[in-house]
Amino acid sequence: MSKRLESKYKINRRLGVNLWGRPKSPINRREYGPGQHGQRRKKPSDFGLQLKAKQKLKGYYGNIGERQFRRLYEEAVRRRGDTGENLVGLLERRLDAVVYRSKFATTPFAARQFINHGHIRVNGRRVNIPSFQVKDGDVIEIKEKSRDLAIVLEAAASAERDIPDYIDVDQKAMKAIFLRAPALADVPFPVQMEPSLVIEYYSKMS
Repeated sequence: MSKRLESKYKINRRLGVNLWGRPKSPINRREYGPGQHGQRRKKPSDFGLQLKAKQKLKGYYGNIGERQFRRLYEEAVRRRGDTGENLVGLLERRLDAVVYRSKFATTPFAARQFINHGHIRVNGRRVNIPSFQVKDGDVIEIKEKSRDLAIVLEAAASAERDIPDYIDVDQKAMKAIFLRAPALADVPFPVQMEPSLVIEYYSKMS
């Protein structure tokens, strides 16, 4: 098993959930955490629940760095409306999330690498920043020379997940249009996400 796969599966086991809903995850066989103390269970505190909610959300989007994640939280607070919903909307606007949702990559990690390597265009321009915030109506497409790569074809053929209705994808043209930021209920998370607990966590840390 590659180091990257190993570290991804470690996130699953540490959090006790199959974060990306993948059938090969070891959490399907072992529901306890990694390490010799992983099988000990104790009731988590409110802070522990909030921390776990944050780790789940950060981990799901490719283990985003703390500084970057906090900036998203601060932007969510500044915007009108429900802060938790705003946070999820901002996360779903990340280019790596849109590439993953459009089934142009098999995992959020693969989507980030794919963008870093210059395979993605937004409105005809090459963008190699995974955290780039996509706007309503933006057109995201795979560069023509990259459309026959094995990882792209594997992702497109995957039956593990469906494309959500806030992204319109033309699979033949390898092109997607980001229609709108979704509400929490629209996002096809394989596990329950609790952005309200994430907001509580950061508001206590402020």
